Amino acid sequence: MEKTLSIIKPDGVSRNIIGEVIRRLEENSIKIIAMKMLHLTKAQAEGFYAVHKERPFFGSLTEFMTSGPVVVMVLEGENVIQKYRELMGATNYKEAAEGTIRKDFATDIEKNVVHGSDSPETAAFEISYFFNNFEIVG
Repeated sequence: MEKTLSIIKPDGVSRNIIGEVIRRLEENSIKIIAMKMLHLTKAQAEGFYAVHKERPFFGSLTEFMTSGPVVVMVLEGENVIQKYRELMGATNYKEAAEGTIRKDFATDIEKNVVHGSDSPETAAFEISYFFNNFEIVG
């Protein structure tokens, strides 16, 4: 079974839509095998998004991701990376398909409610960034 990382970003947590995101995961046969809430420090956010360090949005992204608590989850399922990315919708919520999380709830290109890994390699790094093997049930 494939695994991926999901983050409900500070905007999703502050707007109380954690349950709605989880409902959509479960409705789509995506299993949650680890979950926790935390408040990222600047150093943690910068480490997680280090791949974007040279991009112009790096500062505002890490600032946003430290602005409030996040919910991080490990998801598992058949082809779960692609399945979750389709459920999330396009990064730019204005281009996201109807019925996707971002189309329904995002308010900004950064404040787009959720994050998901984009490949098996990225998923492995991102999962290990937040979880150790004892915290993953599955």
